[in-house]
Amino acid sequence: MAPSLWQLLLVLIVVFVIFGAGKLPNVMGDIGKGVKNMREGLKGDDETDEEIKKIKSKKNK
Repeated sequence: MAPSLWQLLLVLIVVFVIFGAGKLPNVMGDIGKGVKNMREGLKGDDETDEEIKKIKSKKNK
């Protein structure tokens, strides 16, 4: 069930009231940095898993 336009508008109004218009760019920047770090962390986990598999395959030979 997707949120309607009115629900999204209400959420935006609440965000403006809580954070204020001046702090909103900072909050969004912090959220963006967090998402970027999470993606890099997930990518790093995949690389680590591949390295572990390579090491285990070398031990089995």
